[in-house]
Amino acid sequence: MSNEVIDRVTGLVQAFDSRVQAAPADAWGNAAPCEGWTARDVVVHVANNLNRLGNGLQGKEATEVGADDDIVAGWNNARDAFFAGIANGDLSTQLPRPFGPMPAEQLIGRLVSTDVLVHTWDLARAVGGDETLDADAVAGAYSGLKPMDAMIRQPGVFGPKVEAAEGDDLQTEFLKFLGRNV
Repeated sequence: MSNEVIDRVTGLVQAFDSRVQAAPADAWGNAAPCEGWTARDVVVHVANNLNRLGNGLQGKEATEVGADDDIVAGWNNARDAFFAGIANGDLSTQLPRPFGPMPAEQLIGRLVSTDVLVHTWDLARAVGGDETLDADAVAGAYSGLKPMDAMIRQPGVFGPKVEAAEGDDLQTEFLKFLGRNV
């Protein structure tokens, strides 16, 4: 995997991690911007995705964060498995995705990075944390998603976009594009 992709995804996962670690213990049941999700659901989603990738790249069976698991401990395990996977795994491995097989490097560099980025904001919004996203990551993700507008509106991907207002900054415009009410 290119150093640029590793550096980018590492920074994004670390930013998500900082929101997990700073979340108040009584905030996990708070509503998240993702319809029907709580703060805990956001972390479970990201953790399980990273856990599957990290363990898959190491040839290990992935585990899932369970409903009764300590959410921070579950996240910590998934984060560590992901970092071990990108450090030691074969990143040219073709991994199954809903849109067809994709090399791990491409999957991580495009889809996973964007997923972690937007869910960092979702988690921060849900728990009252720092909602500021890395500006370069936002610009890169937004420019990569714009051409896929129709494809990402499918059920289970992103909802309808919210129209940007004049004067919205890039982060706000990006989040609205992904259906977030900012």
